[in-house]
Amino acid sequence: MPSEKVLEQKKQVVAGLADTLKNAVAGVIVDYKGITVADDTALRKELREAGIQYAVVKNRLLGLATKEVGLDMDEFLNGTTAIATSAEDHVAAARILCKFADAHKTFAVKSGFLDGKVIDLDTIQSLAKLPSREILLATVCNAFNAPIASFARAIQAIVDKQNEGAAPAEAEA
Repeated sequence: MPSEKVLEQKKQVVAGLADTLKNAVAGVIVDYKGITVADDTALRKELREAGIQYAVVKNRLLGLATKEVGLDMDEFLNGTTAIATSAEDHVAAARILCKFADAHKTFAVKSGFLDGKVIDLDTIQSLAKLPSREILLATVCNAFNAPIASFARAIQAIVDKQNEGAAPAEAEA
């Protein structure tokens, strides 16, 4: 039987994980076995730069935390487990981890969650293929700007045509 001190530490870890899961808009669970320290360091740096929290966790503790927040992920909690969570970006963790998994065959994405619901591997891979938030916003802005720009060009063409017609009339007078 573990000591009271150890149990209290584990309870704090579970509470911290549960708090992180509650405040995250998205998260991805991975099996990280077989990667080198250099690869892991590079992955952690990329995730940190994207504002994503990444931690290696014990399956039992993560299982307790997911139950506490209403996510049923026990079937994915086996082997070596790490979790990446994002409080703001819905797709960054999926994009970075799926790209890393494609380059490292022993590294695998297990499952994830999005807005408090468990999502499957196909959904994670679909999220990973989405462009970044900035590119999506630029695309939307271009879509809104295109009709306005077309209208402005049409008005300018009318003005130019009227000016061409006025120039010969002035020359005759």
